[in-house]
Amino acid sequence: MIPNRKMTKWLLTMVLLIAAVFPTSVFAASGDVLSIDIEGSGATLELTVGKGTKQLKVWATVEGSSVKKDITRAVSWSSDQPDTIKVDNGLLTPLKSGTATITAVYNNSAVDTIAVKAVDTYKDLTLEYALKGKYKLGADEADLNVQAKATIENTNGSLADVTQDTQWTSSNTSVLTIEKGKITLVGEGKATITAKYAGLTASFEATVTSPYSELKLVYANNDELAEDIELVVGDHEIELKANSIQASDHSTLDVTSKAEWSTSDKGVATVEEGKIKAVAVGKATITAEYLGAKGQVDVYVRTPYEVIVLKPSSDQALFIGERLEAKAEVRSSANATDDVTAAAEWTSSNPLAVTVEKGVISPKAVGTSMVKVDYQGISKSIKVTVQPTITKLEADKTELELFKDESLSVPKVKATKLDDEETDFSKEVVWTSNNEDIVKIEDGKIVAKDTGTTKIIAKLPESKVTAGSALAVRSSSVEVEVTVKERVLALISEEERLNLVVGEESPFPKVAVVWENGNEEADISSEITWTISNSNAVIKDSANGKTIKGLIKGSATLKGTYSNKTISIPITVEQKITKIVVEPVNIELNLKRSKAIKVTGYYSNGQKVTLSSKMNWQSSNTNVATISSTSVKAVGEGSATLTGSYQGHNATVNVKVVPKLTKLTVDEKKLTLAPGASKSVVVKATYDTGVTSVVTGSAEWTSSKPSVAKVTAGKIEAVGKGRTSIKGKLGGKTVTISVTVK
Repeated sequence: MIPNRKMTKWLLTMVLLIAAVFPTSVFAASGDVLSIDIEGSGATLELTVGKGTKQLKVWATVEGSSVKKDITRAVSWSSDQPDTIKVDNGLLTPLKSGTATITAVYNNSAVDTIAVKAVDTYKDLTLEYALKGKYKLGADEADLNVQAKATIENTNGSLADVTQDTQWTSSNTSVLTIEKGKITLVGEGKATITAKYAGLTASFEATVTSPYSELKLVYANNDELAEDIELVVGDHEIELKANSIQASDHSTLDVTSKAEWSTSDKGVATVEEGKIKAVAVGKATITAEYLGAKGQVDVYVRTPYEVIVLKPSSDQALFIGERLEAKAEVRSSANATDDVTAAAEWTSSNPLAVTVEKGVISPKAVGTSMVKVDYQGISKSIKVTVQPTITKLEADKTELELFKDESLSVPKVKATKLDDEETDFSKEVVWTSNNEDIVKIEDGKIVAKDTGTTKIIAKLPESKVTAGSALAVRSSSVEVEVTVKERVLALISEEERLNLVVGEESPFPKVAVVWENGNEEADISSEITWTISNSNAVIKDSANGKTIKGLIKGSATLKGTYSNKTISIPITVEQKITKIVVEPVNIELNLKRSKAIKVTGYYSNGQKVTLSSKMNWQSSNTNVATISSTSVKAVGEGSATLTGSYQGHNATVNVKVVPKLTKLTVDEKKLTLAPGASKSVVVKATYDTGVTSVVTGSAEWTSSKPSVAKVTAGKIEAVGKGRTSIKGKLGGKTVTISVTVK
């Protein structure tokens, strides 16, 4: 057993040595390999010329094993296009653009192939085009081709035609379009043609013009220029020609059959290859277009008669029993009128209410009807309203007041019918003014123009009726007196609030009035009607006029009414104050900062009250400090004095405004010094006003390790080796310098 073990050990050792020296695939028996596969052989492999190589791998399927083995170096390699793609032990090298089939053969029995494509790279894209990019509509197709050529890298400027593979675009498709290098001209203008291929872009600007300077429309029978064309409904069609004028030599070419003809309104006139036919009354524009040139002419289609005139021409209101004789006339030419009342066709849309025969309109029952007259293609209509018989008219108001420039609806007018029932007749009457300098009637409104008094009058509209029992009512009228006053624009009080003391009397505040015309009156207090909202205060009559007396501690509202305006003034009724205390009396603020002022008042009984918002503070310099209620705000550098008073007690507050430090900066943030050396740094302060200043001497300086370096007024002196931090402080801001002594 021992010899066998030694033999086994020796064999294993030999196998391991051989496996280490030679690949296992080399020793595969010829019958063991069932098939081979080139990695990636299912698709075409693409390589770029001049951009490196590609190593292929071959895997073998071995009989009796589920694991594929790499036999790349054991196969024979070949390329059917070695001048295009070279292969060496599976290493592919692209030499020029083209396609090759790479074959791997193992032991003359197992074979696999892969398709490989070599492509060039490009460094420039150029466009070749005709006519320097200037085209005329209708140009030959041969002049509308654009070629895209790319310069191949790693060559002596060789070009490749990539027109078909290029992406083409036009910046203005209403001028031209382009596809695969083929231009299609659309209209006049400019467009940029852009080509993109393999990451490269090239473009040029194309200009498209018409070969014709204009298109003239002329009559086909005499070649006269067609301008405005007059037709009558029923006329025979007329024929036009479209003559184009060559831009190059001004010669004329008949393009009638080639041009595109159109009409702006087919309901008025139609056109087909220059033949125009009138359809109905109206205006239409006939247009011919050919290769960018356009010609137009206006066609006016009329009836045999210009217009029909109906008298009366406005809507009519009639009463039962009346009769109105209307008249119809036609205008056949300038200054020529023919009476066609008897020959025209008359109709009523509601014969139950109104009948009409040869112009005679007869109301039959309450209602409305459209009376229409037609004559040879023209017509006219009026609305006829039949009203019930009435005995009198009345307005719902006999007097009106309004302000200057104000407008007001006219009063309603009631009509009394035969049975004494009233009905609204407001829409049936017409209002006029006796004096239009004071009031005018506009769109059913009374418009006040100036101050004064006048009358407005309502009447039934005039109507040339020839019979009826309502003639008396038609002549009656309704009158309303109108007074126009000046409007108050504003009432202005000297006092925004009144502070009254219990048991004491105060005069009414002075109130000025401003009229809408801009005039002013200084004091109309005595003309105002004053009221107080409750019993905290009372209005008293005295020898010196009316006064306000405080009765009970609390608040009330004083209201004053004058003309169209009311003014309200709040009232506060308080006990008498014996003294006031202000805190603080001296204030220092940074710009845009605010601080509240507290004012305490003391009554005679010792009780306190806060008066902060009642002091009516004023600032001596609003460019430095302003105050609103209890808060003072800093607006500019400097000093100001605030003054206020309450119940005769005066107070002052001194305000000083200084800029706020926003940032400290130092010119050195790190220093390295030798023992005994020194260095002065400069510290600058930036304030919220934007001002900067050197504050080195004003800063508070410290050293974290004085044994390493000390500092005085920005001067740093090195003492001993080591590191320390030097800090400068000012106004809550800090700068730090790192110092190393060595």
